[in-house]
Amino acid sequence: MIAGSGLASGSQASAALAAEAVHRALARAGLQRAGQVILLLSREFARQADEALRLAARTAGTLQIAGCTASGVFTEEGWQIDRPAAAALVLDAGPETTQSALSLSAQGRLAYDWLDETPRHGLVDSDGAAWQMSRVSRDARALCQLPGRLRPLLARGLRPLGQAFAVDANEGHELREIEGMSALEHLRRQLPGALRERPPLHRLCLLAEAEQPGIPILSINADGSLTLAEPPSPGQPLNWALRQPLEAEREMREQLARLAVDPTWQADFALMFSCIGRGPLFYGDDDRDLLAFREHFPGLPLLGAYGIGQIAHTRAGNRMFHNAVLTLIHENDHVQSHP
Repeated sequence: MIAGSGLASGSQASAALAAEAVHRALARAGLQRAGQVILLLSREFARQADEALRLAARTAGTLQIAGCTASGVFTEEGWQIDRPAAAALVLDAGPETTQSALSLSAQGRLAYDWLDETPRHGLVDSDGAAWQMSRVSRDARALCQLPGRLRPLLARGLRPLGQAFAVDANEGHELREIEGMSALEHLRRQLPGALRERPPLHRLCLLAEAEQPGIPILSINADGSLTLAEPPSPGQPLNWALRQPLEAEREMREQLARLAVDPTWQADFALMFSCIGRGPLFYGDDDRDLLAFREHFPGLPLLGAYGIGQIAHTRAGNRMFHNAVLTLIHENDHVQSHP
């Protein structure tokens, strides 16, 4: 299989940007036409996707185009989150017997019928559009079958705080008492000193299991209780956890490093789905997850997007994670990757 990526941006969301991204991807792959295309567009294209898809299909020479809108897009070349942009991955799909499924949604949630036994990996964003076979989907969802295998890496960037504990008292979503003290006091005792006066709720969560999404904290209440996005299970061991840039970068680099030195396989291309609350907005200067990918897989074609959630398959089924990075590194039996 031959793969190549392309990125284009401009001052307006025009169909020409989508065509330009496909054209650049074809050029990087050394192809005249594509067998399959994954096309990701910024949110500005949500109401103009039809025209963009028509021109992209004409440029690629195929109707096998799937994708969605997102809060931002990127390739191994760089990222765009502040202006209209298009990112494309073109594939000259070979005769692979193994198939991997990619699930994309602009519904703003993980649909109930995707909580099934079919392993799913992909992206969720909101207020947008999705497409497959070069046609916009009525339900803002798209399914894409890729030849070969996808190796998933999920980096959550969470640092557990203190020891595991059990809840003494809660009422539904209201977490009231832990280890004989109010939930707020218990949380403050686990936080670094500089964060105790004003706990950064947007960076904190409760962890129940290693593979499960964290439970966000919605508010601090006057009585010292905390309102959670979902109630904890009775008797379930929990940990406070803090999103931290240094921990997030360390985790990402360790995951990529382990896979990069594995001699039993060879990468073809990669997909990366990050949270809009991570990336350059989280790190403050650049997308350090993207920089880590470039370091460990130099020249490997990459297509990525920023959204509100990442779909990953766990032992408990398909789940939507937040503030995480899902990297899907693709391998197959016949790799001819063009940087």
